[in-house]
Amino acid sequence: MDQDQLAPDLVDTGFVLPGSTQHQDIYAVIDLGSNSFHMLMVKVVGGSVQVIGRVKRKVRLASGLNDNLVLSKKAMTRGWECLALFAERLQDIPSNNIRIVGTATLRLAHNVKVFLTEAEKILGHRIEVISGEEEARLIYLGVAHTSSSDSNRLVIDIGGASTEMVIGHGFSPLHLASLHMGCVTYLDRYFSDGLLSEDNFNAAIAAAEAETIGVAALFLGTGWQLSVGASGTVQAMQEILVGQGMDEVITLARLETIMQQSIACGQIDKLDIVGLAQERKQVFASGLSILIGLFRQLHIPGMTLSGGALREGILYGMLPQLQHTDVRNRTIASLMVRYYIDQQHANRVAEMALQLAHQLQDQWNLAKFEGLSMLRAGALLHELGLLIEYKNHHHHGAYIISHTELPGFTRAQQQLLMALVFNHRADIQRDIIAKQTMTSVLLAVRLTRLLRLAVILSMRRKHEALPEVQISAQAEVLLVALPKGWLEQHPLMRAELEQEVAYQQAAGWQLQVR
Repeated sequence: MDQDQLAPDLVDTGFVLPGSTQHQDIYAVIDLGSNSFHMLMVKVVGGSVQVIGRVKRKVRLASGLNDNLVLSKKAMTRGWECLALFAERLQDIPSNNIRIVGTATLRLAHNVKVFLTEAEKILGHRIEVISGEEEARLIYLGVAHTSSSDSNRLVIDIGGASTEMVIGHGFSPLHLASLHMGCVTYLDRYFSDGLLSEDNFNAAIAAAEAETIGVAALFLGTGWQLSVGASGTVQAMQEILVGQGMDEVITLARLETIMQQSIACGQIDKLDIVGLAQERKQVFASGLSILIGLFRQLHIPGMTLSGGALREGILYGMLPQLQHTDVRNRTIASLMVRYYIDQQHANRVAEMALQLAHQLQDQWNLAKFEGLSMLRAGALLHELGLLIEYKNHHHHGAYIISHTELPGFTRAQQQLLMALVFNHRADIQRDIIAKQTMTSVLLAVRLTRLLRLAVILSMRRKHEALPEVQISAQAEVLLVALPKGWLEQHPLMRAELEQEVAYQQAAGWQLQVR
């Protein structure tokens, strides 16, 4: 068979022949930050983005900026060497699918043209130095496209030489601010002696508070219901909390405790805190000081880590087909397409689960912690693992959820979703349900029980076969009432429900079906 006969079959099955054109569905974003340079590469798959590469290098460009705002040759060389690594990965990506931005240090440097001329020569692409407000706007969009919220949210990103603050609603930023403080510049200014002393911390915190005062009144006057951090500093704090056995919510009291743990270490090169990664140690104290200053001035009650920031904001700006849609629904829809989930049946199970939940709303308060939304997501994705095999498809589905980036879901919500899918059938693993960091374990149990019932009641995969179900609860005892004679007419369903009573009883839960 000749090549012409082979070619159509190979193309139809997704193989790419040698000499094919550039990948039109692959995009790259490079962020030339003041602390690190990042490159993000993604492929558009099934109406969502799939990360196919991340490269990060600590360049600490801001440390090369002197008092006259002149960038040192040494710092520029570090940047050029990093970009030479990035350039190799850009060769096969269409120019229109690449965007490269520079942030605070490149905004400030008087000799920025020297750096940019050589950098653009290395990369073969134009570099755009964005303003502080534009950086803040893009950071907010990155958060909005990777997390779900129906209320005002405060977004904070602590960079190497600037800190961006935004209050927004949905996909619209309401107030933007870029402050002249960052973890690299504060390291050089307040911790240059390498000491983790109380005096150094107090000086850095006071400076951060003073820098924030000018915008605090505007932000506090607008108000917000949700606070998220989009920086390495916030991620480091969350890793420490989880590493020390706490949940993921960052509070001022917890930050001050971490500061005392740092002071006890004495010096930056001796910093040893449970949960703190080695690569974060150098700028940890300065970032912590800025975060404490922000918490104090803005009276932030609690903060969690966002799923995206500047790079994601730039990326989604290049993907108009993915803009201004419900992030969580977009993620679920993409998974359903990629894993060939029976969408009609998934929606049938979701409708049954929500019908049961609404009957119990007054008794169980399932709307707390977005319980109804999470129940719907679990129902829509409960057959995620069927593409692999049937017997353990609930385990396969849970594994996929645990190891997939899920824009629109926080890490804690992803953990709950995994527990729901893992436990939607067969033996119940209560230890998996119990591993919740931001959601009530009791709520997780209740959602699991309702999802299991919804799956069984929908097992015939026909809408007209769904029974009229009445459900109520006496404390944690569930009472399920079916139409008179229905169980006798459906012996297989009756057997499944009797088995479910046994499963729930083995888990310590009482279920009565009549």
